[in-house]
Amino acid sequence: MINVIGVRFRTAGKVYYFDPKNLEISRGDHVIVETARGVEYGTVVLPPTLVEDEKVVLPLKEVIRKANNRDDEVEANNRKREKEAFKICLEKIEKHGLEMKLIEAEYTFDNNKLLFYFTADGRIDFRELVKDLASVFKTRIELRQIGVRDETKILGGIGFCGRPLCCHTFLSDFAPVSIKMAKEQNLSLNPTKISGICGRLMCCLKNEEDTYEYLNRKMPNVGDSVTTNDGFRGEVSSVNILRQLVKVVIEEGDEKEIREYKVEQLKFKPHHRKDRKKDDNEEELKELERLEKSDGKSKLTED
Repeated sequence: MINVIGVRFRTAGKVYYFDPKNLEISRGDHVIVETARGVEYGTVVLPPTLVEDEKVVLPLKEVIRKANNRDDEVEANNRKREKEAFKICLEKIEKHGLEMKLIEAEYTFDNNKLLFYFTADGRIDFRELVKDLASVFKTRIELRQIGVRDETKILGGIGFCGRPLCCHTFLSDFAPVSIKMAKEQNLSLNPTKISGICGRLMCCLKNEEDTYEYLNRKMPNVGDSVTTNDGFRGEVSSVNILRQLVKVVIEEGDEKEIREYKVEQLKFKPHHRKDRKKDDNEEELKELERLEKSDGKSKLTED
């Protein structure tokens, strides 16, 4: 077991482990650490904790120091300078006529590098832009092309649920999301209804996947024959997964009647569902491609 702290450098960003040495560090403290990008200013989200060796990438870098008032001022000043750098970069992009959308500017804590994040439909030749920016800022310039999910994670916003976006508030990594998850939850397969504001399948489909898989294992499918606890046989017309209710078409003589039962009031042959991760159903994938041809973007699986 190794004693580590977890440090985050961006809102809802990935958590990195560092050696706290003998420093008294608590959750919410700011620390100065050395990373592959140079010296960085981060926030402690995981206080000193023992973790298993295999979860840590060795050698583990040490915390340089806890941030002091001077460090806080430097960080605040960097944030102000980033806004000005963003404006200047926008002007340079327009000057060079590049078809790219600038998302964010970011200074490293030691000011050794200035990063610009952007989105674009294809590859962009920004070599002249980099030279132009380097002559203005007199530091190393790095341009990074990101995807639409990363763009939304950086900018934030309000989801269809009325709450701040999960990716901007607590999701540190994007989990794969597939159309099968929407099918499991009996959702409409209309891409506009199951896609987030980034235009990709909603991350919450993954969050609720395990619950729906568990509930669906206890339910019959529409069209299945069932026997009710009051002695009738009928066919399932619809199911309410969350309430565990089933509507059954009952035949009494020449008449048909729809009755609602709790799932435990029914007897039926259980279904042995395949593991979604192993079941790569080509028909479902083709269906999603057909649904999403309207915007020309593939959303089969979001990595």
